[in-house]
Amino acid sequence: MKALCADLAWEQDRLDALVSGIAPGAWETLAPCGNWTVKDEICHLAYFDYTARLAATDPAAFQRHLVEDLGRIKDMDEATAITLAKGRAMATGELLAWWRQERRQLVEALERLAPKDRLPWYGPPMSARSFASARLMETWAHGQDIYDVLGVARPASPGLRHIAHLGVTTFGWSFANRGLPVPEAAVHVELTAPAGEIWSWGDETAAQRISGPAVDFCLVATQRRHVDDTALVVIGEVARKWMELAQCFAGPPTLGPAAGTRGILKQRA
Repeated sequence: MKALCADLAWEQDRLDALVSGIAPGAWETLAPCGNWTVKDEICHLAYFDYTARLAATDPAAFQRHLVEDLGRIKDMDEATAITLAKGRAMATGELLAWWRQERRQLVEALERLAPKDRLPWYGPPMSARSFASARLMETWAHGQDIYDVLGVARPASPGLRHIAHLGVTTFGWSFANRGLPVPEAAVHVELTAPAGEIWSWGDETAAQRISGPAVDFCLVATQRRHVDDTALVVIGEVARKWMELAQCFAGPPTLGPAAGTRGILKQRA
């Protein structure tokens, strides 16, 4: 857990360093995630690091939050408004201070847990390892929106393998969340890490295959790129359908960007 939490803290700190250095007006720049601004992206992360901290330290308080904060909502627009409201009301300096406090306390709490400890969340309980991986994935994905809109090259994340693993293990979810039958065909995934090592999952003899840069797979799984705008090689109908529907985060089914609508990743060596 300590190594995973260190990767989560690294991702949070690098994103903090990026947004802390931008001009005040840049906070109101529209990011590619719906009609959110750069500030909204940080509001979202701060709010869910706060509720994740509740889940990790005070499950009863988290259950009260589910009833009091979200129990009255009628649709996703209402839920989004509630989760962004507190941060939107803050000045950027205040928002950053809130986010820093919540994420620090969250990481400290997660470090004390065993990987298989169960935590409540928005849906079935999660293991502490999956919970921390999900917070890492959320930070990385929403951070990508900010890197994209600012046109800044992104450093390679030391936690990328955790995000790729989450992308692979949500294969069934990506179909079931849309009311579709989960394909029985196995898909072999073979990804090249930023440093050049190979990460693989699944039956090596499977006819359905996905290969290519790990960062590209993570961008597709988090719906930050269309598969056709990546260097992924996808073989087989099931593998192709998966990459078109891939969704490694919770919530109602959504689709990522259409082909050609978001650029190729800029990444620093």
